[in-house]
Amino acid sequence: MKTAFLFNFAKFIEWPPSSFATPQSPFTFCVLGQDPFGSILTDTLQGKVIRDRPLAVRRLKDKSEARSCQIVFVSSSESPHLPEIVETLRGGNVLLVGETNRFAASGGTIEFTLEDDRVRFAINTDAAGRSGLKFSSKLLALAKLVHDHI
Repeated sequence: MKTAFLFNFAKFIEWPPSSFATPQSPFTFCVLGQDPFGSILTDTLQGKVIRDRPLAVRRLKDKSEARSCQIVFVSSSESPHLPEIVETLRGGNVLLVGETNRFAASGGTIEFTLEDDRVRFAINTDAAGRSGLKFSSKLLALAKLVHDHI
């Protein structure tokens, strides 16, 4: 389910051309830390395209590698390092997504939550503004909107 959300986030958010190394560069989904998806993320995104760009999936060991990604899912294993991750990516056009408690309020962009046994999400509008990404009003309307509480 979260994999589908990640793909749909990519469809409802606009990245500036400078977010990509070249016009042919893939749209890159990255997982930072322990991978909770296994092969599901790669299998689901295989062969899909976002705005004429093929999708690529990378697993990262270090936060410094995340600047080359468009979406970075921050695993719960990395939650103690969230302030450093946010600072490392400051000024970059990277969508930071996580599922740990208070992820969005701590500077992440989108936080998955569970409400009534359904996956929902919160968007930190402060982090969204810092990322330089343009969020669709349709996506914002579906989210709980939060602000930094760093």
